[in-house]
Amino acid sequence: MLIRVLLLFLLFREAAPEEQTEFTFNGFRGAQLTLDGGATITGEGLLRLTNTTKKIKSHAFFSTPLRFRQSLGTRVSSFSSTFVFGIVPEFTDLSGHGIALFFSPSKDFSGALGNQYMGLFSTSNNGNSSNHVFAVELDTIQNPEFGDIDTNHVGIDINSMRSSRSVPAGYYPSDGSGFKNLSLISGQRLQVWVEYEGDIGQLNVTLAPMEEPKPRVPLLSSPTNLSDVFLEQMFMGFASSSDPFQTSHYILGWSFKMNGEAQALNLSSLPSLPQRETRKATKTWFIWISIALALFVLGTVAGTTWFVRRKIRFSELLEDWEVEYGPSRFAYKDLFMATEGFSDKGLLGTGGFGKVHRGVLPNSNLEVAVKRVSHDSKQGMKEFVAEILSMGRLRHRNLVQLLGYCRRRGELLLVYEFMPHSSLDKMLFGHNPPKLDWNQRFRIIKDVASGLLYLHEEWEQVVLHRDVKASNVLLDGDLNGRLGDFGLARLYDHGATPQTTRVVGTMGYLAPELTKSGKADKATDVFAFGVFLLEVASGRRPLEPQAPEEEVVLVDWVLECWKRGAIVEAADQRLSYTAPEEVEMVLRLGLLCCDPMPTARPSMRQVVQFLKGEVPLPEFTSNYLNDGVMSLIYNEALDDQAPSFTAFSASRSLLSGGR
Repeated sequence: MLIRVLLLFLLFREAAPEEQTEFTFNGFRGAQLTLDGGATITGEGLLRLTNTTKKIKSHAFFSTPLRFRQSLGTRVSSFSSTFVFGIVPEFTDLSGHGIALFFSPSKDFSGALGNQYMGLFSTSNNGNSSNHVFAVELDTIQNPEFGDIDTNHVGIDINSMRSSRSVPAGYYPSDGSGFKNLSLISGQRLQVWVEYEGDIGQLNVTLAPMEEPKPRVPLLSSPTNLSDVFLEQMFMGFASSSDPFQTSHYILGWSFKMNGEAQALNLSSLPSLPQRETRKATKTWFIWISIALALFVLGTVAGTTWFVRRKIRFSELLEDWEVEYGPSRFAYKDLFMATEGFSDKGLLGTGGFGKVHRGVLPNSNLEVAVKRVSHDSKQGMKEFVAEILSMGRLRHRNLVQLLGYCRRRGELLLVYEFMPHSSLDKMLFGHNPPKLDWNQRFRIIKDVASGLLYLHEEWEQVVLHRDVKASNVLLDGDLNGRLGDFGLARLYDHGATPQTTRVVGTMGYLAPELTKSGKADKATDVFAFGVFLLEVASGRRPLEPQAPEEEVVLVDWVLECWKRGAIVEAADQRLSYTAPEEVEMVLRLGLLCCDPMPTARPSMRQVVQFLKGEVPLPEFTSNYLNDGVMSLIYNEALDDQAPSFTAFSASRSLLSGGR
């Protein structure tokens, strides 16, 4: 009997083992990891996820899956992991999207996007419970789309980049001195502990400088049930993205253990973290002293003349009040070299405000777009630069990032991040068959709406763009839409009244009330966005002078199609539509945004809700069909047509007969 009991005990132990999987990497030389994207192991033994030469997503997986539960009906095993990381951005205060320690049933993330999705999700699957992805993010960019709390936080992500819980990065020292902030992009080595207690469903995340002992109090402690997330076997690893600013993300050491405490890392044996490369003043002085000495030794008139001409060529305006904007100011010489002397070879486009050149900044290899704008430096330059730099603080995935400026004589140079797929205007027109299908267009529409909502309601001030149109929507490497060109934008405080009194914008996108008061507001941006919706859905420009008379003005033509109950006829006939109700909704929403009465137009928050399907688009009767309204608008326009009739003529659809 005793032998039988022992045999049954042994069989039970063998049938339900308590696995003790563990590993420790004190540096990664010879480590068996699966790498993709920009991830690599350096000669020093650093796991480098991204670098400063290319915007890309990357992953580094432990080579084999780990068994976290015996079957789907059992609890998820406890586990513990610790790692040391360092984030070294190219620019002191601007970085990529951070690092995530994640767990996934698959190593295939080919469909995931970089930038704010960190290579884990995409626009189509973000938030889906079928992802079975759990991550602890070290996020260094605030994204309103995901409800990020700030630009420097630790978050718990379950199947989505919208964290279920997040806290500012920092730690509680063991000496009881109280919470201390930590900068994730400081270029310093930081250690993280991630611990999950499976029997009670509790997750603890602790952060501290590498030289500090593990704090007794976790940074983040949260009830977290992983039973609906983890499958029996899961891969684990790190993910990162350097977009929008190239950043080097490093892992120096990594330890993990199932059902126990992960082995402490041997901190003294970890590889050193490279420091941020900076252009030091001593280097600049050395170059100039060398040049001066050379000129002095040569002592020739030719040498002196060359030096003087060079100084004049690269001379810049720099006044006392601009000192505070130093970090955002680029040297003209650097921009001149980056664009090869602003040669036509790198010309990206030409507009009413100047030319845009593609360039690569020396030393950093950062690809940029440099816009040269003529400006009267004697009138309002201080306020103009201050406003431009305020816009440089805008942070949203659907806005083109303004990196800084340079001022030289009567010229202002604005430096933006480079968008590899150019403008939406170029992708929409001149291609047969079209380069963008409906799904791509609809995603771009939602991208621009999200960016405009951020400008109107989610930033610290209201930002009026005042020139929303397809040519000002640029496409990044993943064909995400980015609203750019803030040359006409204006800021004002929430709750205040905008004071702009000059009609600016582009023919075909101007709201009718602009011609009366000249005052732009959020409703005038919404009008331009409505024309943009019609433009993208129809594949037609707002004004087509060569088209039949009834189709010259896009708003007019779509309205006529809607009046006869055939609004889908206005859709781009070159495309095939799997969801025709979607394109019909966009066309109807375009007309709603273009209503001649500003109060009848939706806010951008409502627009985003309509596009996401969160709120159904209401039935409406357009004010274009209200003779009383149109007569009022017509008479007001004629009263004020002397200074602004040219702009008003672009909105010819508002004065067409029979309204």
